[in-house]
Parts: sequence; structure tokens; C-alpha cells
Amino acid sequence: MEIVLIPGLWLDGSSWEAVVPTLEQAGHRTHALTLPGMESKDADRSEITLRDHVDAVVEVIDSLDPAGGKVVLVGHSGGGAIAHAAVDARPDRVARVVYVDSWPSGDGGVINAGFPADNGEVPLPDWSLFDEEDLVDLDDELRTAFRERAIPSPVHVTRDPQRLSDRRRYDVPATVIACEFSSAMLREWMEQGESPLRELAKLRAVDYIDLPTGHWPQFTRPEELGRAILAIVGPA
Repeated sequence: MEIVLIPGLWLDGSSWEAVVPTLEQAGHRTHALTLPGMESKDADRSEITLRDHVDAVVEVIDSLDPAGGKVVLVGHSGGGAIAHAAVDARPDRVARVVYVDSWPSGDGGVINAGFPADNGEVPLPDWSLFDEEDLVDLDDELRTAFRERAIPSPVHVTRDPQRLSDRRRYDVPATVIACEFSSAMLREWMEQGESPLRELAKLRAVDYIDLPTGHWPQFTRPEELGRAILAIVGPA
């Protein structure tokens, strides 16, 4: 199986490095993406848009041989919105989407407009701006390592509205790996009609896996995250 790994804000493809071995040892091929503008801390990302990130994922999907079967998209955090838009663009090429502590963003939604921006980019904020649930298991050593590797995200990626047009996206199976909030809580919020989860509620086939930890399981519980993804996609 071709597994495309899409990082969230402030992260490049190397953020999956502790997750990839579990998947590749099982025979899968992984594609851990570094999205446009995230190549280095010094890159010019001021004009990079959300559509640029979506198009980069679509380009990878198109580059993979259809004879090898459909691909699996794995999106962490804001990468979940990007994965969903890529499904919208290529619903016939995606076997499943895995949302890692994330969920699909509907048409018109934004990834996160609340973080401070400066000169066209959004640096990793101070830890005080995150909720306690985000930071579970992210100890001082992991926080230091995260901040050292963090790359500012393009401001347009965080604030551009999601644009979707193909309702076949609702037919693509999905799995939510619930970390900072349990799957039971997510289901309850969906039943209550919470707006961030309305697009998730429209998917026709959704499974849940609970992996209790904070918002960055690829750092706090990487082996468990790899095994959870492997349980979803099965053996190669």
C-alpha cells in the first residue's frame, strides 16, 4: 500500500520519522511529505496558499501508479484538512483517509486563524497558547526538540478557506485516531451538531481508534501511532 503522510502546522516530512519504520517493516511504501514553503526555516512562504499544499498532495497521488491500487492518506492536525481536500480532488484514487487527532474541514472552513502571524508566516506559538489536552505527554525534552525543529507555517495555509466541490468525498472511508479527545467525546459533539465536526458527520463510513495522548502522537507515542495506522491499513 502507498501511504501518504501529511504533517500538520510547523512540521515537515521528518516529523513522521519515528512512525515510518513500523509501516515500512510491514511492507508498505510511505511518502512523508514536506509541503511547499516548509523546506526550511529560511524559505519564503509568504505567498504559499492552502491550495498550494492541497495541490502538492494531489501531485503525489497522481505520481503513483494506479496499477498499484488506491492510496491511503494520513493527515495530522491541519494536515487532515489538506487530506480531505485532496480526497475531494481525487476521490477515485484514495482508499481511505486516516485523521490523526484531526477531522475533515468542510467547504469554507479554515485550519486555524487564531495563532499570531508575522511577515506572512505563523511561528510555533508559546506553549501557554495551547490547551492542556494538547500538551499531554509532551515533556520538556520533547518540547525542546519540537521547538528546535519547528518551521513557521504559511499564514495563508492557516487562514485560507477550504474549497470543496465533489460530494464523492463522503464515500471515501475514514478512520479518526482520537488522541487528546476520546472517540466517545467526538461522537457526542457530532450528535450535538458542533460546527467543527459537521463535515465528519457527513462521511458515510468512519471508524475510530483511541490513542490517548496529546496533540502530537508522532512525538509522544510514535510506535503506538504506527501500529494504529498499520491496524487500519492491514498487511502489505
